[in-house]
Amino acid sequence: MALINLRVNGQEHRVDVDPETPLLFVLTDVLGLRGPRFGCGLAQCGACTVIRNGQTIRSCVTAVNEIGTDEITTLDGLGTPEHPHPIQQAFIDEGAAQCGYCLSGVILTAKVTLDAKPNATDKEIREAMDGIICRCFAHTRMMRAIRKYAEEKKHAHS
Repeated sequence: MALINLRVNGQEHRVDVDPETPLLFVLTDVLGLRGPRFGCGLAQCGACTVIRNGQTIRSCVTAVNEIGTDEITTLDGLGTPEHPHPIQQAFIDEGAAQCGYCLSGVILTAKVTLDAKPNATDKEIREAMDGIICRCFAHTRMMRAIRKYAEEKKHAHS
């Protein structure tokens, strides 16, 4: 066990865990966050996705001691139920989620993709989403929500 400092969703946390513990389990079991989920444990499905310094990572295969002083953002840290982030609001408006298990992967990957390239084409967005598994077949609604967010983002910066 070791005391490890983490910066998650804009807050400092000091946790006493085995340094090799996957970040996912620290986020969910120690910090009580509900956004990242355990899916496959092999970085194949995307349910555990978080943002680390502006890039998506799979928290199920990232040891907590690898994080250092990097900022971690989870789906929980984007917005609140009262004030959702614009991409979360687009998903609400489009009814783009069913079970919600994949949303950390889908929403955070879409956000990072569009932050890096606001004019990303549908093909580029689909390629970015390629490693995210959704079993509800809500892909069409998800793409509508992502495109809605992209358009709103473009107009906000014009």
